[in-house]
Amino acid sequence: MTTVYDFTATDIDGNEVSLAQYRGKPLLIVNTASQCGFTPQYTGLEQLNKEYGDKGLVVLGFPCDQFGHQEPGDEEEIKNFCSLRYDVSFPMYSKVDVNGKNAHPLFAWLRSQKSTILGNRIKWNFTKFLVDKDGNVVDRFPPTTKPESLRSKIEALL
Repeated sequence: MTTVYDFTATDIDGNEVSLAQYRGKPLLIVNTASQCGFTPQYTGLEQLNKEYGDKGLVVLGFPCDQFGHQEPGDEEEIKNFCSLRYDVSFPMYSKVDVNGKNAHPLFAWLRSQKSTILGNRIKWNFTKFLVDKDGNVVDRFPPTTKPESLRSKIEALL
């Protein structure tokens, strides 16, 4: 059986990272963008990171430029934007595709685990996947779901 821990991804600094390093911790995996109407959700994601990080939650941000060219920058620009504008301290990864034939394997798997009534495609940036301590996807939230509204679901996994 596949879990989130079976995947690797390249972090924002270009290092290959095994997601197995997060074993035993709930994860909130989000496809992000710097020039999106939902970009202010970085604030809520960082609040969750600060509030629940010591209890085990790990927020993972994956920039994506597949929706309206809302993440045009390179990794250095994305890193600077997140740091300077939103004081992001949770792990950020290199830009990925989340849909289509070039979708990162992690996102192809996440989509296959939790579909919506519209299918398994990700509709827009700031789609959120909540993963339990065993590496299984337990919920999926649309971009319109504010990070702060996930507190009770996160607390149930801690």
